[in-house]
Amino acid sequence: MAPETTQNKAPKNKTLTLTTEDINTFQKSLLLPDDLKKGADFINKIILGDCLQALQFLPDEFADLIIIDPPYNLTKDFNGKKFNAMNDELYEKYLDSWFFLVAKKLKKNGTLYMCGDYKCSCAMERVIKKELTILNRITWQREKGRGAAKNFKNSMEDIWFAVKNPKDYYFDMHSIMQRRLVRAPYKVDGQPKDWRQTDCGKFRDTCPSNFWDDISVPFWSMKENTPHPTQKPEKLYAKLILASSKKDDVVFDPFLGSGTSSVVAKKLGRKYVGIELSKEYALMAEKRLASAENDNSIQGYRDGVFWERNTANFLQK
Repeated sequence: MAPETTQNKAPKNKTLTLTTEDINTFQKSLLLPDDLKKGADFINKIILGDCLQALQFLPDEFADLIIIDPPYNLTKDFNGKKFNAMNDELYEKYLDSWFFLVAKKLKKNGTLYMCGDYKCSCAMERVIKKELTILNRITWQREKGRGAAKNFKNSMEDIWFAVKNPKDYYFDMHSIMQRRLVRAPYKVDGQPKDWRQTDCGKFRDTCPSNFWDDISVPFWSMKENTPHPTQKPEKLYAKLILASSKKDDVVFDPFLGSGTSSVVAKKLGRKYVGIELSKEYALMAEKRLASAENDNSIQGYRDGVFWERNTANFLQK
């Protein structure tokens, strides 16, 4: 695997690249399925290999939280490993081929989130219901993508929220409050009504709903950005991890990609386990994890709240 060059990058382009030194350093940290077979410790590790192979060597019920962002039913090239779109029946069979095994890794009081889009979300719902109880469907605004001449622009994605036991699961609503700028402040007897006046401005903290319109998709000027074609934002996963896990809980991602779930878990004081088929993406994840040692910031999350998009800097003025 050849290292990437930064010669032609614009000065403000922060997209992660791998150097020869990075490759030599971080490949030593990766586990292989054979290492698992020999009993290697897999907590806070990235497993390089096929998901189905690695799953057979991981114990059941080790994960407090599972986040899954599998290939959607789209033709997509993941660093030379191509996933081809298929008919709905075959795609559902593809999900069935691994979901039961993944669900077995979830603790009895654990939570699972699965990401999808409109083309695959219905199949995901049917497959999840075979093993877990679905509590909600989160829809988040992607704010990215090309327009279409004879259709509406596709700018939404879903996240299915499911648990093993609907009577016993962890959920912390207060940890994912959203701070919204108040544009029409209302007062009663001269005092703020349902909002706060501070040196930073006027705002209210609102309870989270199942529609998230405050997410920015990673792009080249953001330090979390990588070349992965379907990378999820750190802010998006921070909401899932804070809502459905506690400090030191284990967050498991069987389709790790460039590492967002593990990186955010580490930044928020959780443990992590990830499986990734591509060595290049796994090394990117390791480099991001190393950076998180000295920087646990998450864009859009500060002071224990999630800031409305494009308002945090304004309120600092």
